[in-house]
Amino acid sequence: MISTAFAMGSAEGGQAAGGLAGFLPIIILFAIFYFLLIRPQQKKAKEHREMISNLKKGNRIVTSGGIYGTITTIDDTTIGLEIAEKVKIKVSRGNVAAVVSEPEAAVRSEKK
Repeated sequence: MISTAFAMGSAEGGQAAGGLAGFLPIIILFAIFYFLLIRPQQKKAKEHREMISNLKKGNRIVTSGGIYGTITTIDDTTIGLEIAEKVKIKVSRGNVAAVVSEPEAAVRSEKK
């Protein structure tokens, strides 16, 4: 009977350490997800917000739908694009995928 009580007492002490050790893999997994998935996504979103805030009239851009154009008008929520001579459209600012660099635009116009 005494040995049974002693065994139960030692099991409770070991269980407290096992509980903390049980959370360790979850904490490590969260840290891996943070550094491999969450942090790079937040960094990319921040760069996209900065790019959108720095847009100005005359920039050549490409939309998320793949439409290339030159910015003719710009306001808080929309951008007016000229995609061909006398062809203008409006798109949401959030749909701008990238600003096309000038060397790429020059190369494209030389090929035509």
